[in-house]
Amino acid sequence: MNVLVILGHPRNESFGGALAETYREGCVQAGVNVRSLAVSDLEFDPDVHTECPSDQPLEDDLVTAQRDIEWADHLVFVYPNWWGTMPAQLKGFFDRVFEPGFAFAEYEEGEGAGHVELLDDKTAELIVTMDMPPWVYRWVYRQPGTNALKRATLGYAGIETTRVTEIGPIEDSSLEERNEWLADVEELGRSLTTGPKSRATRARQRLTTWLGALRLQFYPMAWLAYTIGALAAADSSAVFSSPAYWLGLGFLCFLEAATVLTNEYFDYETDRENTFAGPFTGGSQVLVDNRVSFEEIRQGIALTLGLGGLFGIATVLTTAGSPIALSSAMVVLTALALGYTAPPLKLSYRTLGEATVAWTHSIGVLMIGFLVIGGSWHVPEPWLLGVPFLLSVLPSITLAGVPDYAADRAAGKQTIAVRFGLAGVRAVAMGTALLAALVGLVWYGRGVASHAYGPVISLSLGHALALCWLIHRRLDGTAGSQRIDGLMLASLSYISWFALIPLLGLL
Repeated sequence: MNVLVILGHPRNESFGGALAETYREGCVQAGVNVRSLAVSDLEFDPDVHTECPSDQPLEDDLVTAQRDIEWADHLVFVYPNWWGTMPAQLKGFFDRVFEPGFAFAEYEEGEGAGHVELLDDKTAELIVTMDMPPWVYRWVYRQPGTNALKRATLGYAGIETTRVTEIGPIEDSSLEERNEWLADVEELGRSLTTGPKSRATRARQRLTTWLGALRLQFYPMAWLAYTIGALAAADSSAVFSSPAYWLGLGFLCFLEAATVLTNEYFDYETDRENTFAGPFTGGSQVLVDNRVSFEEIRQGIALTLGLGGLFGIATVLTTAGSPIALSSAMVVLTALALGYTAPPLKLSYRTLGEATVAWTHSIGVLMIGFLVIGGSWHVPEPWLLGVPFLLSVLPSITLAGVPDYAADRAAGKQTIAVRFGLAGVRAVAMGTALLAALVGLVWYGRGVASHAYGPVISLSLGHALALCWLIHRRLDGTAGSQRIDGLMLASLSYISWFALIPLLGLL
């Protein structure tokens, strides 16, 4: 590992200078390659005089600094906290060195607003001295300088800050305290034998990565539909005391996890091309960002499918209804869910993906819940309950093709957006949104499905009209691939009318 220790104190003979030297000695003991750089030794103009920093030629010392940063795997910044942030000379160093083309690159015109992180293969840590107790800086002042450097400077360039060590108060410290701080910093350098991240940090990041890969934001929708189906088959006391209900919920959770991981695996090409990935579109990006490997994703799929199978078998064995009907429904649901992206079905590549997601997350799981508690698939009630739910899901899943449009087209994925363009997206999203509200009103008026819909469902029509207005306003004829997080939030929240109202009505 290559380590660059950067001293940001304007006086090399300061205590900060001693800390930087001590950290370097620890690196030597750890057996890593280490270089040192003192900002005060560099000859450069800290001010940017041109419109763009890259238009101002770099001095020789800054060119060398850039080469050292490129060489390094881990950057260590040692500097004092002055007026809540770093010294002016260190700030000028960042202004000049972290220029466009070196630290980041902006998207070209026509691709949308954003930037590419060019130093995302590096980590960093901060060692900050101050004349106040670190807890005061952290909890009272909220670490303004540390946050700015971590997030707005290093983070913007893609550098992950793995550790922050705040030392103080310095001015009134004793010799014994300073020696202890020096020993602690030397140990920080020696700890690089196992890498720049602690074991706890690595475990936490690993957990966070897998939680991101599982995309837990999609699970509540299936749980709500499943519970509505179960409640339609029996009263709430019978449902929530039933072992089969909880086992069936486990089956659905693991099937959802396997589906999400399968999508991640088979949608890699389109996810890699996607510059507009968001919380609900473009995949989790864990494969694209090399945070997990293809083999790990395959293992995750196998594990979740295996657990889903075990829960499914247990559910069939404990169900109060027909084991044959329930097992058949589970097999169909599994085939459709995995077939969204997995061969041989690859439904999302055949303009059937939107309908598949709407079906599996509404009628499909609702029927599973109904059968688990002892209902029969011949009864119309679960089918009727699922219709407005299905229609309410279609706007969001159809709109999700807008940010992914260019990437999906490049990968040969025939979504509604790719096949029919934005005009098709607008027509499907607006039409199904309005139809969901109208069907909900009809169900209420006719007392369909055990009176699951009350008069409050009429408010969904206002939400539908507002959603249509937003879609019409945002997706004009000239729009292409773009982030539509606000529109996605409006369409996803629309589903709650057809999930929460029946759920509360049946409880």
